[in-house]
Amino acid sequence: MGGTGTLKAVLFDRDGTLVVDVPYNGDPRRVRAMNHARAAVELVRRAGLATGVASNQSGVARGLLSLDQVYAVNRRVDQLFGSFDVWEVCPHRQEDNCGCRKPAPGMIVNACRRIGVEPGEAAYVGDIGADVEAAKAAGSRHVLVPTAATRVEEVDDAEFVARDLWHAVNLLLGRVPAQGGRP
Repeated sequence: MGGTGTLKAVLFDRDGTLVVDVPYNGDPRRVRAMNHARAAVELVRRAGLATGVASNQSGVARGLLSLDQVYAVNRRVDQLFGSFDVWEVCPHRQEDNCGCRKPAPGMIVNACRRIGVEPGEAAYVGDIGADVEAAKAAGSRHVLVPTAATRVEEVDDAEFVARDLWHAVNLLLGRVPAQGGRP
């Protein structure tokens, strides 16, 4: 991926990427950072890049949690990591066919607009194929960090795959060579 070059921002998925995925979590006390995640975000900030989060939260549309609960969890994430420059949340279900729910590019495009960068100057890091597809659709770089929830075909379809968030950030910053495919 080679150096920061035109890279001005790194956006992250929340659940399964920054924090341990607790399905439909509305309780800030249940938020736990993924291994190496805090150090990885700090590395991005030290490189002078903006940071943001774009997260599907369909539990809102399903009536499983409220937007206030989502925002409370997001505040806890900010407490753990330091404040992100931008947050984008999609509260819709897949059936709603909105333009923001990943794999649609809306949240990435909106986050970039809000922090004043072009989508091509941003990268998105996530743990499932919808994250990769959203980044591609927005015209952003991407890195997939697989978890137990990631399907084999999603790994196979991703251009860049990292073993953890620390590795993903180092790929984006050009500190380790990009090999594509499996970590």
